[in-house]
Amino acid sequence: MIKDLAEFKVPVLLFSGGEPLLREDLFELNANALEQGLRSVISTNGTLISREVARRIKESRFDYVGVSLDGIGANNDRFRGKSGAYEKALQGIRNLTDLGQKTGLRFTITRHNYADLPAVFKFVENENIGRVCFYHLVYSGRGSKMLEDDLTHGQMRGCVDSICEWTESLKRRGKDLEVLTVDNHADGVYVYLKLKKNNSKRAGEVLRLLRLNGGNNSGIAIANVDNMGFVHADQFWQDYSFGNVKDRPLGEIWMDTSDELMAGLKDRKSKLKGRCARCGFLDICNGNFRVRAQAVYGDVWQEDPACYLTEEEIK
Repeated sequence: MIKDLAEFKVPVLLFSGGEPLLREDLFELNANALEQGLRSVISTNGTLISREVARRIKESRFDYVGVSLDGIGANNDRFRGKSGAYEKALQGIRNLTDLGQKTGLRFTITRHNYADLPAVFKFVENENIGRVCFYHLVYSGRGSKMLEDDLTHGQMRGCVDSICEWTESLKRRGKDLEVLTVDNHADGVYVYLKLKKNNSKRAGEVLRLLRLNGGNNSGIAIANVDNMGFVHADQFWQDYSFGNVKDRPLGEIWMDTSDELMAGLKDRKSKLKGRCARCGFLDICNGNFRVRAQAVYGDVWQEDPACYLTEEEIK
């Protein structure tokens, strides 16, 4: 499969899970990926990263390690259902950063942990972490249940405001840190409109970069291959597969638009409904996450329920 990925010109291979460090052949797979010219990264809960494992990760030339936390201290352990998970993850992060391994924090914001954001900001600075990704919740599987765990639209806006203010504070203090918000493309529009309202000279450049990015890339430039080899539009869309890499190469599966959903995801703008259909920023957002619409409305082309932009803003 890794050879097929390289032939399809995939630039990055993300080992995720589950917990990828449970695989005894992870380092062998990584060596194979490097031989094929792929960059490789790990998404992990961090609890298995002893000093020895951290050394192997560094020596194996993984490009990046993202460690997931769901809160600070006991709040993380409640999410994980495991006492001591936070302390183990913290030690794993320290073991990596002590060796100079590029390491980042992954934090999914929910109704149950958004109050931890100030503590997360402090944590990132105190631990000298070079990158932090704040994820919005994506509803998959138990969609209606997960909707109850998400923030209100007003809370989403407040969280993005807080992240922006903290990032600006870092910049003023000369701290070099990558700060990302992920999994809600309304963020790009919201940040652009904030800059434009403040007459920032960067607003035009930000708009250009957002258009270049193109918004949601599920079924376009991001793919998920599960532990059985089934190919999905992204990591959240586990209930629908386009094929299996044990039967056909990923590139062949990915470019086969005889599948109605694959064809739609690759050219979706005319199919979108509701607020997404009348939004003036489709070139930035590309309809956001279709799997959220499916989970809430049972219609993959309905509007994304997590879009917090106002009617005036989407005009």
